[in-house]
Amino acid sequence: MKKIVYAFVFLVFTLGALGQTTSIYLIRHAEKVDNSKNPDLSKAGLERAEHWKTILSQVPLKAVYSTDFLRTVQTASPTATSKNLEIIKYDPKTIDLEQLKKDYKGQAVLIVGHSNTTPDLVNKIINKKVYAPIDDTVFGNLYIITISGNEVSHQLLQGL
Repeated sequence: MKKIVYAFVFLVFTLGALGQTTSIYLIRHAEKVDNSKNPDLSKAGLERAEHWKTILSQVPLKAVYSTDFLRTVQTASPTATSKNLEIIKYDPKTIDLEQLKKDYKGQAVLIVGHSNTTPDLVNKIINKKVYAPIDDTVFGNLYIITISGNEVSHQLLQGL
């Protein structure tokens, strides 16, 4: 079953990276050690961060964005390192999504956020209120947005 999911994800990523299609991948940070203000990732979280690196290994990412929290940076780090990319820090309240889309037109970007900010960013990018905040126990959602000309499509892969 996992091989089928990986094959499907790879196909989606590959198709999204062709031509002038912009692909934006959004994930929530992985599991954290506690509920303090700025916790590290737990052992399970560090393993999930490595898992995201594997899932995204075939995606030709041009940028990796993360909020300025330990848990998001630690989630983004394995993927960014594997792609030889610096992590770009962003504030979900002030990020200029239109500029991001212009800067990475025809390319692929990963954005790592939080249970409330990730679905909110997806909704803003697609200009529709489709996705609700992520439950605190859910860490395996991957939101994929593809933009080709004026066509915007989106999907949510759960349980990765």
